[in-house]
Formats: sequence, structure tokens, C-alpha cells
Amino acid sequence: MRRFFLASLLLATAAAAAPVNVSLTAMDKTVPPGRDFFNYANGGWLKGASIPADRSYAGVNLELDLQNEDRLKAIVTGLAKTPDARLDADGRKLRDLYNGFMDTKAIEAAGLKPAAADLARIAAARTPEDIARLMGDPALGLDGPFGFYIYADQKHPKEYSVHLGQSGLGMPDRDYYLKDDKALAAARAAYKVWLAKALTLAGVADAQKMAAAVYDAEVKLAQGSWPAADRRDEDKTYNPETLADLQRTAPFPWAAMFTASGISGMGPHGARKFVVSENTAFPKLAKAFATTPVAVWRAYLVTRYLHNFADVLPKAVDDANFAFFGVVLSGTSQQQPRDKRALKMLDGAMGEALGRVYVQRHFPPEAKRKIDLLVANLLKAYAEDIKTLSWMTPATRAKALIKLNHITRKIGYPDKWRDYSALQIPKSNPLQAQKNATAFEAHRQLVRLDLPVDRGEWLMTPQTNNAYYEPTQNEIVFPAGILQPPYFDPKADDAVNYGEIGATIGHEISHGFDDQGSKYDADGTLRNWWTGTDRKNFDKRTAALAKQYDAYQPLPGLHINGKLTLGENIGDLSGLEIALKAYHLALGGKPAPVLDGMTGDQRFYIAYGQSWRELWRDARTRKAVLSNPHSPSKFRVNGVVRNSDGWYAAFPAIKSGDTYWLAPEQRIRLW
Repeated sequence: MRRFFLASLLLATAAAAAPVNVSLTAMDKTVPPGRDFFNYANGGWLKGASIPADRSYAGVNLELDLQNEDRLKAIVTGLAKTPDARLDADGRKLRDLYNGFMDTKAIEAAGLKPAAADLARIAAARTPEDIARLMGDPALGLDGPFGFYIYADQKHPKEYSVHLGQSGLGMPDRDYYLKDDKALAAARAAYKVWLAKALTLAGVADAQKMAAAVYDAEVKLAQGSWPAADRRDEDKTYNPETLADLQRTAPFPWAAMFTASGISGMGPHGARKFVVSENTAFPKLAKAFATTPVAVWRAYLVTRYLHNFADVLPKAVDDANFAFFGVVLSGTSQQQPRDKRALKMLDGAMGEALGRVYVQRHFPPEAKRKIDLLVANLLKAYAEDIKTLSWMTPATRAKALIKLNHITRKIGYPDKWRDYSALQIPKSNPLQAQKNATAFEAHRQLVRLDLPVDRGEWLMTPQTNNAYYEPTQNEIVFPAGILQPPYFDPKADDAVNYGEIGATIGHEISHGFDDQGSKYDADGTLRNWWTGTDRKNFDKRTAALAKQYDAYQPLPGLHINGKLTLGENIGDLSGLEIALKAYHLALGGKPAPVLDGMTGDQRFYIAYGQSWRELWRDARTRKAVLSNPHSPSKFRVNGVVRNSDGWYAAFPAIKSGDTYWLAPEQRIRLW
């Protein structure tokens, strides 16, 4: 999955008299391209850029987010003004969800009364089984040493399985607990403050003492957990086990947790197989659970509960939650406005109902047709590339082409909208409304467990500013929310559009052929389809790319993890190379026009650099580097273009000795 930021949308047939070019004012031409291409493309903008107090970043992505937020706000504001008789059931539920969330006076007046029954249940837990039942309750969404969800089985992609993975950490990654780093030590201290504050607000006795015990329990979980990079390995993380296997290797009240969630240990063909991810971590996590007193787990669940529902609890809870998760982890100094937060809540609770209105207003059929053509053009370029790869043998090449030709394309919005008729939204209890939405989604997944996989399902709502590739379905998905102005510009120069949206589409296609996606075949099955020689050759090249990224330091002393970010870095590099080939195909043998003194290929690369025009807070950067498979924006430009032969040809001034210059034999060439 790739978070991507565009400035316009490609139309392969665009023929505007004065095509929109790259932003000249955003550039800083005093920076040599080979020294820092990100600043060459964006330095002018960076000099005047500032990050809003309620955000952790600024740039082109935020500009689209704000536009989409304004559009969604107009939708829900319209619902609030519409009489019941003119609203369908989904419209009334969206309105009631929004109004309940926005009624802060009622939330404050109610205090913790709406949460009293849940907190009493937690306080009444006396045994490990009681704790496990609470962790499995679908309405509460509480955390624990083990997380689980229902999704397609990697080796049987037409069937659903229950997937189990390590969990239980309140901070983003195990490194926040274990790494010797000044900034992380400060985060640990602030997290302990949050734990104590949460327990105090909930009226837990000996709040300071219990907070320290909760923190110590999480340290045990962190010590037993796999590092983030290891969790990417699709082979290592596919370990089917029965409930009996789990109980033998990692003793834990599994039956209690799954019974509470509605999941049975028996399937239609006998003992159910649970797909375990970090299997060697499970015994350690189970031991950490067993050796931690129940009283500590009660306190732990209280902190998780207040965190989950902080935005519909009194201001004191909400502010304390933000003080850590917003200020410390993201670096923001103030909360986003209440109405903006309400939109995120609606997206999570009834996102497709909201999206149905969004696409009616902001994604006309013509837009979808044009994007379909655009994607087809990139797939054609990818096919031509695969046919000419010098490092791949014919046997693997034939299967790669089959996989490419089997990619499903989902553009804009789903063909079938989600049915929310069973979701109950009480008007005057926003906490219960959120619990109902959480339970509704859990039940939606549960009832399909033993049914065939729904290949029409979307993992993002239509209004989402994002895109993804899904390996078990072998599909690329582009929601309408990213295909909007200022990114959708039919007047844009082809070079600009290919450098931006073209590289993005190529990125998503490339996830089917990155270090992990390439382990899935054309039908989405986790199965090796490579010859041994080809896989060894490919792995050698990707290892060299990972080594390049290991050397980058987004913050002093903080290096990118090349193994953790490898899949996304492969997607970036391959996507850019394929987009360049597609751009040249689109020229149809004609020379590219020179605009503002720049050749077509120069505009292509500058547009790619400007599609990552961003400024991040240090806290966001640190969090991403430690826990996110995507590299920070600057290195999604500089780390990519230096491996592209076309970049050197487009900018002849780049020379040996420049910061990002690489000798031809050192450049990584994949797809």
C-alpha cells in the first residue's frame, strides 16, 4: 500500500493548447539536481512552507486532504439540514453519528456515566479468562498480546481464515520501548504520564503504581515481539495452527477470547486453522501474559478503553489522550477542529455510505473512464518491460506476464455498496454509537468466515486519499478520493502527469512484483513461481537497494531501515521506470515539446519530485522510520532517481562527486 501525493492526473490523449507544466515557483534551481533533487524540485516551496499546528505535515497531500474534508463537511452539513422524510436510513444514521459526536456539551455533562458499565466489567475481571473475554469482545475493540482479524488465506485466497499476530503495545513499535535513544526516552516518559493520567481519570486506586506495572507489562511484550522488518516476510508469517496447537505452544485463554468474539475453534472441515504471523514470538507473549497479575491487566484494559473512546468521553480524557498520542507521537501542538475529527469518525463507522454521496458529487463517470484508460496504458508499458528484462529467464517471464494480465483494477468506488441496515445508531449516546459501529464491522467479518472470499470488497473507502495493491486478490485499487483536483487536471502536460500519477500507478502494479508481492502467483496464492536462478538474481538486486536506504538519515543518527522499507522502495523505483517508458510510448514516436526551457524528460522527473512535495515534523519522521514501511518523502525522491539511467540523461550536469550520483554499475535495475 502506498500513500501518494499528486499534483495532476494524466490524460494520455491530452492536447491542450497551453498544457499545465511543473510548478516553477516550487523549484530552487540554485540547488544542483545531483546534490539534492528533492530540494531542486521543491526548494522554493520549502523556504516558505509551514506546518499547521493541528497537523504533523504540510504539502500537496495535505492540500488534497483539506479539499476532501471540505467536501465531506458539506455533505454532512447538508444531512443535518434535511428533514427525516427526505433522508434514507443511511443518511439519518450519518447525521445522528455526526450530531452525537459534535454535541460536546452533552458528552461533558454525561461524564464517564456512558462508560460506567464497561469500566465495571473490567473492574470485575478476576481471572485470566475474564481478561481474555474482554480482549475478545467485538464492541470494545480492546488490545492484548494477540490481535486477530478475518481475511483471505494467503495459500487459499478463495477462503477466509482467522489471522493472528503480535499486539499489545500502546506505542507504535517495540523500538519505542527498547531502543537507546534520547527522543524515545522522552516518549517513554510521556507515555508513563498518559498511563497514570488515564487510570486517575478512571478512578483506579494507586494509579501511579498501576501505571508503572502496566508499562512493565508492555515492556515484556516488546521484548518478545518481532522487529518490524521481520514481520514483512510473507513466508515466515504464514504458520497455520489449530486451537490445540496454539494452546500447546503458547498457553493463553484462547477459547475464552475467541468465544467472546464469536469465532469457533471448529470449521466446516474440522479443527479450524488459524494463520499465525510471528509464531516464535507467541510463546514469549503468552508467558508475559501469564506472569503479569490480573490486576495489572485490568488497569491495562482501562487505559486501552479510554484511548479507544477518548473522543466521545469528557474533555479531560480527550485532552490527556491527545497530549501523548498527538503532541508526543505526532508533534502536533493542537487538536484538529471537532468537525474534522467527526469526519474521520464517520469514515471509519459508515465510510461507504458517506462515500456513495461523495462519488455522486465529485467523481463523474467520465473521470472513471479516463482513469481506466490511464491504468491500461501503464499495464501495457509494464508488459513491454517484462518482455525485455535481461536478467529474467523465459520460464519466469512467461509467468510474470500471466500475473500482470490477471491484475484486477478497481477504480473510484465499489460496484456494490455496503449494507448498513443492521447498524443501530442511538442519537444521544455517541459512545454506544461507536461501540455499535465497532461490533457491526466485527460481525460483518465474522458471518463470512466460512463463505467464499468476496472479491468485490474494498479495503478503503471511496473518499480516501490513498491507493493499494492487494496480493491475495492480485488487484490494484484507486479510490475516487485521490483522483481529485488539484491532482486531476486534464490540461496537464503528459510529462507531468506520467511523472506523478503514472509513477503512482506503476508503484501499485510493482507491488505485485516487489520482494514480497512477487511471492504470490496470478491467482493470489502464496506460491513460488520463480526459477531458483531468477529469484537469487532478484534478491541480490533488492538486497543492494536495501543497503542504499540503510545509509540514509532523515534525522541525525536515525537511519532508514532498508529491509523494512524495501517493498515500498521497490515500488517507487519500478513505478518511476515504468512511468517513463509509458510516457515515451505516449509520445507515439514524436519529440516531446520543450516547455519553459525544459525537455519532456526533465519535466517528467521534476513532476515526480514535486509529487512528494512535503514537510514533516520530526516526531512524525521518527515514528515513520521506526514503524512504517514507507521511506520519508525526501528519500522517495532522492533514493529513487539516482538509480534511474533516464535521470542522468535528462540532467547532463549531474556528475561524479554529486551527493546522489551513482556509477552505472551501482544503479539498481529491477522492473
